[in-house]
Amino acid sequence: MSAQSEEKRDKHFPLFAHDNVFRRLFSSPSKYCCYVAEGQVVADLGCGPGFYTLALAECVGTKGRVYAVDSDEKAIQALEKKANQRGYHNIEEHTSSASDLNFIKDGLVDFVLANGLLCSMAPQYHEPAVNEMKRILKPTGIAYLSVARGFFSYVSRTEWEEILRGFRIDRRGGDSFPWLADRWAVVSTNQR
Repeated sequence: MSAQSEEKRDKHFPLFAHDNVFRRLFSSPSKYCCYVAEGQVVADLGCGPGFYTLALAECVGTKGRVYAVDSDEKAIQALEKKANQRGYHNIEEHTSSASDLNFIKDGLVDFVLANGLLCSMAPQYHEPAVNEMKRILKPTGIAYLSVARGFFSYVSRTEWEEILRGFRIDRRGGDSFPWLADRWAVVSTNQR
């Protein structure tokens, strides 16, 4: 067996799983808009086909920008198509790993959305991705991080706590009922 086949890869879920009527019943596309304001810069990491991206682009308006990043080229193509159809010109799409965000300048981003990102990435990319989030965040910026539990996740509870130690935790949840909810936290850099 080759080293490449033994290596864990990023998980890519079918596009229909990301943006469908059932998902909209349980989660509004505008769920994270409360963290952004007009004119801000957002990074939607692991954006998929844009379930949250389009709502964030609407919130930041024409003077703002959304960096939409996903390692799945098909998801990025689907997002580009939707953005063009709806006339969004403030979204910059990138097919890339969140562990390599070299197209985003240091300290540029007001809000990072990493909803389910780390639990979908191969473990060796967790630390580089977290470092990239810290690098692109403004000193006053915030990030929303979440990870799934169980066999869907590459992130253990111990690793989750280690990741959070690298940030200032503003709020967190999902710890009370470990079998029900994803773990999540709203964090900022320690530079504030």
